[in-house]
Amino acid sequence: MKIGVYVCHCGGNISEVVNIKEVMAFAEKQGDVVMVKDHAHVCSDVGRNMVIEDIKVQGLDKVVVAACSPQFHGKTFMATVDKAGLNPYVMEMANIREQCSWPHYSLPEMATQKAKDIIHMAIAKVRLDEPLARKTSPIGKRVLVVGAGIAGIQAALDLGDAEFKVYLVEKEASIGGKMVKLARTFPTEDCAACILSPKMADVPANSNIELMTNAEIEEVKGYLGNYDITVLKRPRYVDIDKCTACNDCTDVCPVVVPNEHDEGLTSRKAIYIANPIAVPHAYILDDKSCLGLFPLACTKCFDACEPGAINYDEKPQRLHFTVDTIIVATGYDIFDAREKKVYNFGPAENIITALDMERMIVHEAEGSPIRDIGKRIAFIQCVGSRDEQAGNEYCSRICCMYATKLSQLMKRADPKRDVYVFYTDLRAYGKGFEEYYKRAANTGVKFVRGRVAELFEDPVTKKVLLKAEDTLSRQIIESEFDLVVLSVGMQPGEGTKKIADQLHLIKSPGGFLQEAHPKFRPVDTLTDGVFICGCAQGPKDIPDTVAQASAAAARAIRLMNKGEYEVDPITAIVDEDLCCGCGTCVSVCPYDAIKTEMRADKRVAKVNEILCQGCGSCSAACPSGASQQHWFRTHQLRAMITAALGQEES
Repeated sequence: MKIGVYVCHCGGNISEVVNIKEVMAFAEKQGDVVMVKDHAHVCSDVGRNMVIEDIKVQGLDKVVVAACSPQFHGKTFMATVDKAGLNPYVMEMANIREQCSWPHYSLPEMATQKAKDIIHMAIAKVRLDEPLARKTSPIGKRVLVVGAGIAGIQAALDLGDAEFKVYLVEKEASIGGKMVKLARTFPTEDCAACILSPKMADVPANSNIELMTNAEIEEVKGYLGNYDITVLKRPRYVDIDKCTACNDCTDVCPVVVPNEHDEGLTSRKAIYIANPIAVPHAYILDDKSCLGLFPLACTKCFDACEPGAINYDEKPQRLHFTVDTIIVATGYDIFDAREKKVYNFGPAENIITALDMERMIVHEAEGSPIRDIGKRIAFIQCVGSRDEQAGNEYCSRICCMYATKLSQLMKRADPKRDVYVFYTDLRAYGKGFEEYYKRAANTGVKFVRGRVAELFEDPVTKKVLLKAEDTLSRQIIESEFDLVVLSVGMQPGEGTKKIADQLHLIKSPGGFLQEAHPKFRPVDTLTDGVFICGCAQGPKDIPDTVAQASAAAARAIRLMNKGEYEVDPITAIVDEDLCCGCGTCVSVCPYDAIKTEMRADKRVAKVNEILCQGCGSCSAACPSGASQQHWFRTHQLRAMITAALGQEES
């Protein structure tokens, strides 16, 4: 056996902490190691060609690459040894960056010793590695897009235009998401509806997109290339093909309820259109407030509907279809400001959220103001973001700039308005954002660095008394405002949490969906064939959301255009002679990849290698040792532990 060991400097990330020469000298002393080399960047074209040349010329049987995380460059080096004629699964990576130089940067001696131990473990395992054969499985051109905000719309249009079949599922009555509620977009102040409405109209016009609104994903089974989807489509009680949106039904409806589109600041009828640019542009009947359902007590809208579009007897539908890949674009919810008791949101009439203000500005611009905005307005930043008490330590990214935008729009509508923005740190991170902030300051918006300590609404005048400290001037500010706007942050929506459980997706500490790698695979997930984009992945503005949606579509297209895909052979296996059919592995498998079945005269476990993700849960739980895992067999792991303890294999 001939083992070659390659130690990467990682451009100084490793070599500035770990003593490379000492590590190489240690590796040279290990049994079966015939070659040890180092390079500034083993992952580079030069470094990889060096490995390929050595395998061919020196006749290397096994390879160890001591570098960064295998999550980052595992596939890179697998492809390298494969190109040289070796099986990719006789290559091991020793992670001496994330596990050595980075966590122990201030302790170089410890980092060096740990690097030796990890390389020793990799050599011990690679001796026992065996070639594994990859299998292939067919894949078609069908995609499920979950969520039809701007991210889901963009992904669906990209896929539809590329001649892929798209199932676009949206839980609300109309597509468009939160963007449909916005007045303008920063920093250009383009009309949000003018940007969004053409894209919304393009969805039903695209013959490759099947749109399902008022619907939710109920169940997902299967795997890449064969995801079985069950969608629960709730009744609208209005036939969208017959509805002409004539408004006759609304005129006669006696029920008035708060309008969700205007954040409850205006009212609507029990039968309504979701918003002025709704797609599909048809009425929907609210079964929670309608008097004509359960039991039938009112038929006014039915009687008034000349096309006969209203059907009180419509029932929920369960739709079943199969897709090859899935894109999750479930968006976000805004932080519930009632959780921050100090801001008195809810009881106080003149303390509102920024999304409330968006709707007020839209109505004011249209000449039908909801209410008087007033002359003195204050914005409070970081409400529900960068807040350990609220459980959201992350920055929501958009709040500073949407407060700047709203303050600009209010000043433009009435230059006499006095607008304050109370901030912790102003974050103008994007293209044109710093200039936009400066323009707002030059027009008279007062940016005050300091957290607001107290809000109190006078019960008689309804003025809001605000108390804060200006941390730059060290002065206490106490002032009355007509209106206080809370710049609420983003948080994962209920739809995101639900789909994460259905697809076994990992969530980041903030609750958003975790990408496979933040730099290398920013829209992929660790579940094969599932991609994420937009604010389901994390807080971001509209341009970044659209870019990421197109990226997710491109990654899905790249995968499906191959016609087939390789199944990773690092899967569970069962020794049927040892298996007692107890079913323990079935109960612990998070991917439903194991079933028990009768074989000859006994029940044994059977692994679906397509579904199996190689997590190892079954191997760890198996009481008889019958369950093993390719590339991580028990004798391989024992060899690594022995090496880690500084012992020789027996």
